[in-house]
Amino acid sequence: MATESKPPFPPFTLETAQIKVKAAQDAWNTKKPEVVQFAYTPDSIWRNRDTFLQGREEIVKFLTDKWAKEDGYRLRKELFAFTNNKIAVQFWYEWHDKTGQWWRTYGLEDWTFADNGLMRKRQMSGNDVRISEEDRWFKDGVDVNAVDIGEKHW
Repeated sequence: MATESKPPFPPFTLETAQIKVKAAQDAWNTKKPEVVQFAYTPDSIWRNRDTFLQGREEIVKFLTDKWAKEDGYRLRKELFAFTNNKIAVQFWYEWHDKTGQWWRTYGLEDWTFADNGLMRKRQMSGNDVRISEEDRWFKDGVDVNAVDIGEKHW
């Protein structure tokens, strides 16, 4: 069996940390848990708000349930800070619930990587803010990376 790896590898530089962040953003925007899971070690530890998970099977179930509830999900991640094998990320995503109410989730993530470039630990804290259709940033057809997010939202 081939050894799993996902470049770039730690220790991170500014450039490689930014690549890692945007790769995660792109993977999550597919909304395909079976694809996203392979960025994580088989025994990866997660805390997502008040939910604690371990392993790819639990990650896939969690993401499947998440994206079943969060219709219209569009995500942007930006590098916040990094060290040798750790990256901190600020993120925003928008979604609507079954009633059609739009939400923007603001948050921070703390990632720790194994030497093979797979994430072995992910912690996420986030807050959901009710928004109107007019207040949306990430409307269909908009490049999430091109949206100017003002300082009050950072």
